[in-house]
Amino acid sequence: MSNKQLRASTNLFIRQFKWPRIVAVASVIAICIFYIGVSWPERAVPLPPGPRPAHKSSGSLPQGFSGLTHLLHWPLTPGDGGDLLASTSPQTSTYHLRSPAQTSYTLGGYLEAILIARDHQGRPKAHGGDLFRAQLLGPDLKAGVPGDVTDLENGTYLLTLPLLWAGQAQVQVRLIHSSEAVRVLRGIWRDQWATVDFTGYFRGPTGYEETVTCNVNPLLIGEEEGTCHYRDEDSGELWFCARPPTLPCDSLVGHSSGRYWNVTTPHEEALLARNVTNKTLPQGIPPIWVAQENNRSLVLSPPQPCHPGIPAPRPSGFYHQNMWHSLSCSSRSFSTADSILRCLAGRVVHMMGDSTLRQWWEYLRDTVPALKPVDLHATYHTGPLMAVDTTRAIVLQWRTHSWPLRSLRTPVAALHSVVRELGGLAGGPHTVVVLSLGAHFTTFPPSVFVQRLAGVRAAVAALLAREPDTLVVIKLANTGYKSVYGSDWFTLQVNRLLRAAFVDLRVAFVDAWEMTSSLALPDSIHPGRCVVRNEVDLLLSHVCPT
Repeated sequence: MSNKQLRASTNLFIRQFKWPRIVAVASVIAICIFYIGVSWPERAVPLPPGPRPAHKSSGSLPQGFSGLTHLLHWPLTPGDGGDLLASTSPQTSTYHLRSPAQTSYTLGGYLEAILIARDHQGRPKAHGGDLFRAQLLGPDLKAGVPGDVTDLENGTYLLTLPLLWAGQAQVQVRLIHSSEAVRVLRGIWRDQWATVDFTGYFRGPTGYEETVTCNVNPLLIGEEEGTCHYRDEDSGELWFCARPPTLPCDSLVGHSSGRYWNVTTPHEEALLARNVTNKTLPQGIPPIWVAQENNRSLVLSPPQPCHPGIPAPRPSGFYHQNMWHSLSCSSRSFSTADSILRCLAGRVVHMMGDSTLRQWWEYLRDTVPALKPVDLHATYHTGPLMAVDTTRAIVLQWRTHSWPLRSLRTPVAALHSVVRELGGLAGGPHTVVVLSLGAHFTTFPPSVFVQRLAGVRAAVAALLAREPDTLVVIKLANTGYKSVYGSDWFTLQVNRLLRAAFVDLRVAFVDAWEMTSSLALPDSIHPGRCVVRNEVDLLLSHVCPT
């Protein structure tokens, strides 16, 4: 099928398709929240076509929905990117103090530096668009804080690093992706409707099975007439599988990951190769000394207790002695099993999302012996998982979100949408909801994630409307992957969408991006125990603020 025919089919499907009322309303709300006036510098990501629905429904696709991708802005990279030596190099790029060095610096102040991006031949770049990450580290104090990187769009960057602890501090800068690599990633998001597919397992009455390809878009798996359509009755979202050779569409019983598609050329792969990705720049600034201020060795957390709706400063916090200190509220440390039990007593905690949130459930299970796992005979990596303390009336649950989901084979019946789960909660002061969304959406254009957010946001708003005392916590996506299937650049855009979706609702955020990019630790999509412990402590600080 040619591009012209593909787009004609897309337009036809969109005109024919009618969405459920809840998604239409939620999408309109999301549009108002998301559209903040910045623009995607190149043509918009094409909206995945909507197939003819299996059941008629009221409400139509809101006008302007495809324009939501315009909020994702990144400086353009000129040229065709054909010269690898002209791309930004972590070996030749340099940074230096903006002002003359001082003998000591003031606690609570800032350190500023200028970064000059250079190519592999040492020539200064004349444009921006690189993804750099700056940190201020205190290795002896087990301290760290993310710095702010301002792209001046002329090949130079302003680094701003807050001075939040007394003692020695060291600047570290890494090139995550060159601007040329970012152009590759942005192009994939713009032009590819997916970079992975999935496998659906159909079973007949005799146990005979057939497997087919499934995905978010019917045109990714064949002609529209040759697909099975599955509509989530609560969220209105659709899923598609190729029609099995002999079995009916309603015999779908299993789901798993499929293939990772080859979507890059050899030159693009070179721009994303390990030798130029996530590399530390040569040291440009000697260690500095931060003096105590009025006998204080730390910038203190604000006195206000942690509660939903608090504006998020930048940075949102920092590490000292491997403990996260929030800069938005008075966060607490729950260092013993007893302190965690006292906080969670009488509460039901519903965790819904990806495997990085399952790590929270696992941390609490392993840290608190009184929380006894209940064998629900479910597939472990997708859930549902449950642990309880009947004496203190604590229930701790985790389950993954529904497709798109990269996972081992799991029963389709166990894949509940977050909207469905939220709609079934009564809520109240003893209910805690934690959501982690985004990690499994980096293999699709942002419009797919926006559709998911629209439904989830509407469900969260309805839950808070019927029970305002319900605590809802949003875990932002953390650093980790560095490929075309899950890059930190994608994660930055996902987190922007997450914040925008819930900005006007009374929810709390745990900024896992900053908490996984503050210390001198290897990036991992599943961070280590130190980070997870601090993430859970921040959650508990909102559950039990005093």
